Amino acid sequence: MIWHVMNRRIISLRALALGLALPCAALPVHADKKPPQQVKPMAGPRATVLRITWLYITPDSSAQKVDKVQIGREMVVAEKSGPWMRVYANTDIEEQHSDRDTPMVGSDEATPPISGWIEAKGVVEETTPNGDEILMGAAANQEALASDPRGPANAAQSARLLYRRVAEMFPNSPLVTEAAWRAADIQWQLEKADAATLPSAHQRDPEFRQPMDEDALKKLIKYYPHTRWAALAAFDLIDNKLCGDWEGSTQCPEKESEIYLKYADEYTDGPRTARALYEAVYRIAVLSDMFAANGDDRKSSDARNHARTVAEKLKAHFADSDYALRAAALVYKLDEGVPVYGIERE
Repeated sequence: MIWHVMNRRIISLRALALGLALPCAALPVHADKKPPQQVKPMAGPRATVLRITWLYITPDSSAQKVDKVQIGREMVVAEKSGPWMRVYANTDIEEQHSDRDTPMVGSDEATPPISGWIEAKGVVEETTPNGDEILMGAAANQEALASDPRGPANAAQSARLLYRRVAEMFPNSPLVTEAAWRAADIQWQLEKADAATLPSAHQRDPEFRQPMDEDALKKLIKYYPHTRWAALAAFDLIDNKLCGDWEGSTQCPEKESEIYLKYADEYTDGPRTARALYEAVYRIAVLSDMFAANGDDRKSSDARNHARTVAEKLKAHFADSDYALRAAALVYKLDEGVPVYGIERE
């Protein structure tokens, strides 16, 4: 139950932005390096299902059931008979981490596929007209369901798999990069939520925490550098560099503020740049409080001035962003002597 709620809470943050992101997905993308494509299976066209679907021994709903095919799982169509298809399908909902030699969105490393008959309704093949748009819309719907407390428990995973199918089944679609990003980001957020439940999550040094798998995000940066998707992927990757509990150490906010400022310098107009600048302002403000608590007024004053400088940069470049207003509020608290971090001092 806890895992179910965490899935929804994490994915809900991205679901809110789907309406803004989808128009950008249709823009043409020019990759510096062409992503490797999976070898097309010889048995028949790839396909996937939009609903949980039973596999039967024969093309008859009263026949013995073999197993269930989960939403978004890859199938290969072997033959068709009226409203039925005989397929090779992977029925395992989980996937292992991808290798560095696999295609951009990774590969399914589940149990060997099994053969059976399924009803053809709700099946999207790589030959389906507008199949990429259908899968993209179905994936976005599943992602939205993941934010609904009444939604299916596996909605986030279903969304991730459907996004993967877009990239793998329709490699020439203009939606490929957006789909690959969303699949990678959902997996990252789920791993992040899982890692947060472990005792190691509180370790100050990130080297002692369970890291999230960076491979899919790094492939986006490699194959689509200097794009919004590379900027989004690079921001996610910062999570693996952050401290757990700061434990009152100035090293953590100091190091983290530098990481965020470096990101903002590299992606000056990216979709996460305003947030990165705010995260830097917050950590520099924390440093001001920490130095003041340690009796080092000079360093505290320097940090306060640095926070003001970054906040002004944020306002100059992203004046309409909430992050600019939030940074200004932090600077005001510093100027008024109101602690940003720790216990208020009188």
